[in-house]
Amino acid sequence: MADFDVLTHALARNLKHWRNERGFTLDSLAGRSGVSRGMIIQIEQARTNPSVGTTVKLADALGITITTLLDYEHGPEVQLVPPHRAVRMWTTKAGSASRLLVGTQSPGPFEMWSWRLMPGDGSGSDPHPAGTTELLHVTAGELTLVVAGTAHLVPAGTSASFEASAPHAYRNEGRDPVELVMAVSVPPAR
Repeated sequence: MADFDVLTHALARNLKHWRNERGFTLDSLAGRSGVSRGMIIQIEQARTNPSVGTTVKLADALGITITTLLDYEHGPEVQLVPPHRAVRMWTTKAGSASRLLVGTQSPGPFEMWSWRLMPGDGSGSDPHPAGTTELLHVTAGELTLVVAGTAHLVPAGTSASFEASAPHAYRNEGRDPVELVMAVSVPPAR
């Protein structure tokens, strides 16, 4: 089964599980997430591959990580995620991509990502819930990090952290690929 088919079926199964676990109706989850009721129904019936932004909004509204949304079965205390189990979340024709490497649910959603941005590519994000923090470390190239409309250059070897409740974007405005590792911490749902 292709990565996107696995993702579609995992989201269908787990979105319904976590929505029921939280006691949310379709309408209440739509209201909390900003994702339409119709889209949630399509996702729960595995009839669509939602965008990364839609998936993040749903996970944030449920107070869980994307990792948890993709697979809610908890393993042993130590969780090893081999390379083939990392979930490719998006790619572009130019070769840019992001992969969700690992995540945990305790004390609040916490995820680790691997990103590659090809020259001229970028990815934007809607604001996350208040208290969400992103940390990143650029390992190659020079990232242009835009937070609340202000651009920050982050060259290789440099790390950054920011409050992710503002709109933000990651861009490669240089000539070389940008590679980075990012961690995202979301406060638990109340």
